[in-house]
Order: sequence, then structure tokens, then C-alpha cells
Amino acid sequence: MRYSRQILLPSWDLDAQLRLKSSQVVILGAGGLGCPVSETLARAGVGHIHLIDDDLIEASNLQRQTLFTHEDIGKNKAKTACEALHSINPHVSLSYADQRLTMDNAAKLLLVEHMDTQQSEAPFLLLDCTDNFAAREILNQMSVRYRLPLLSASAIAMTGQLALYEPAKRSGCYHCVFGDSVATESGEDAADTRNCSNSGVLASTTTVMGNLQANAALQFLGLAHNPLAGELLIWDGGRMSQHKLRYRQDKQCPVCAAGV
Repeated sequence: MRYSRQILLPSWDLDAQLRLKSSQVVILGAGGLGCPVSETLARAGVGHIHLIDDDLIEASNLQRQTLFTHEDIGKNKAKTACEALHSINPHVSLSYADQRLTMDNAAKLLLVEHMDTQQSEAPFLLLDCTDNFAAREILNQMSVRYRLPLLSASAIAMTGQLALYEPAKRSGCYHCVFGDSVATESGEDAADTRNCSNSGVLASTTTVMGNLQANAALQFLGLAHNPLAGELLIWDGGRMSQHKLRYRQDKQCPVCAAGV
């Protein structure tokens, strides 16, 4: 009964729901994007959700980070989000890590659920819900290295972007699309440090982009369909419009062209 409205869809049957139930997602970031995407995936019946975030909840987060309340200020985001998700759907397996992602701990933090599972064929997806360019670069490198799909979303002001990269198909990666504008841990230029903290974001922007991300994730996990294959979706909240840009693998990409 919990998932009956999904199963009634012509394109979504019991097999799709069972596939979703066996799936696993690892979400980096339990903030403005991580809250709505994890909530929608939990409500829809994703089998296991692993959240990674070392930040603490602040008053300024409550405007858009929908799993938190005033009483949660000062608590860890990942742990508190897991507790909220459990109350929403106790049938979903949940775990979290309250650590900051680095190249040294990336394999353990991002892949522990995938590599340890006894269901090696279970659908698996990395979700980028961070506003940190260095973390995105690490995510992208791990995605390419282990040939794991990466669903990357971003939100700032009243705009957002979304792409679902499939390294196994050699169709391009995050670095192919954004190139050297991607920051590294050794240094970031001014153009690469824009985030919600210093540039602002409308509350609806993160909610819209988080649910667009959830929509793509559900189709990929439940139906084995990538609705954004080779495309970057750009959403403009100010104009209430969206469009897509085509991309392909950069044959000179230092991340995916060399088969890292």
C-alpha cells in the first residue's frame, strides 16, 4: 500500500519497485539538495541511503534544508537527516558518515556500501549534493575509477544544473563538461568559490533541483533508464524555464579519457 500509487503507473510496475528496493545510493551533502533528494528517495522506497556530511546545522540552514527544525541547530547534518528519514520511512536502510571527503578517505566513504554488499548487481548511484568544487572533483574521479554512475546537481540563487554521468559508457564526465573551472583542494579561484553561503539561494531553488535529481535517480534505479544521457539540464527559476545542452567525452580529458 505504501508504494501503490507508483506501482499504478503504466511505466512503473512491481518489478521496478522491487528493483528500487534493492538499490543503494550514496549522497554527498545533507544540505539544501541532500535533504529533498534523500526525503523523496526514502518516501519512494529506495533500499539503502548512505549520507555523508561533516557539517553542523545552523540557523541559516533552516530556510532551505527541509529535514531540519530549530531544535536541531548544532547537531550533525548527516546523523540528524538519517533520524528524520527513519521517521518518514522505517523500511529504508539508513547509514551516515560525519566526515569530510578527501582523496585519502574517498574509497571508504563513498564505496563502502557498494563494495561490501552481497548484492553486487544491485543498482547503485552516487549523488553529488555538495556546493564544494574540490569535493565534486573527488566524486568525479572516484566515479570514473570505479565505473560508477554519478548524478550531479547544483543550485545557486535562482538557477540549477543537473547531469547523470555514466563512465562505463565513456560518454563524458563532470570534468569533460566543466573543464579546468573545476577546483582542486590545493586552491580555488574566485569564480569557483560561489556557494549558498556567499552568493545566496532562494529556498525553492534547492527544493526544485533536489526533486529533479530525485526524479532522475528514480528512473535510473527503478527503470535502468538515464533521462539525461549525454545532456546537461539547466533550470532557470527566475524565468521559470529549463533547457538542455548536449555534451560528449573530451578526448583530452585527464580524468576519463585516459581510463583513470
